[in-house]
Amino acid sequence: MTVNPDDRLQIHETLARLADAVDAGRFDELDEVFTPDAVYDMSATGLGVFRGRDGIRAAAAGMARSGRAPLAHFVTNVVVTGTDDGATVRSKGLMLMPDGQTLAVGHDDVLRRDRGAWRLSRRTITPVPRPVAAQG
Repeated sequence: MTVNPDDRLQIHETLARLADAVDAGRFDELDEVFTPDAVYDMSATGLGVFRGRDGIRAAAAGMARSGRAPLAHFVTNVVVTGTDDGATVRSKGLMLMPDGQTLAVGHDDVLRRDRGAWRLSRRTITPVPRPVAAQG
């Protein structure tokens, strides 16, 4: 089932707000992006699974303090499917890293309405493998 154009735009905005808030270090804004019981699964990258807004906010802040967090996130290739109350979204993410690398990931997201807005209830990050020639 497809999501109506207004909801689709709000879902795109939610994904953009997440990237913008993290890039700017405005971690308090994550409350407006995630549901209270959200799960952020970065286990495929070796970084673990973070639960709830507090856990996600703490993980984002910790990565920023470590100096290894991306300098900028870009979300692209957004494909939304769902119903009036829930949606699944597949997208790609590009990240500019402090060491100059550009990394790519896949996002598998589940969003639902929470307090009248679309919010992420689950995000799973999967690294896009680098070509063998680029790994050297």
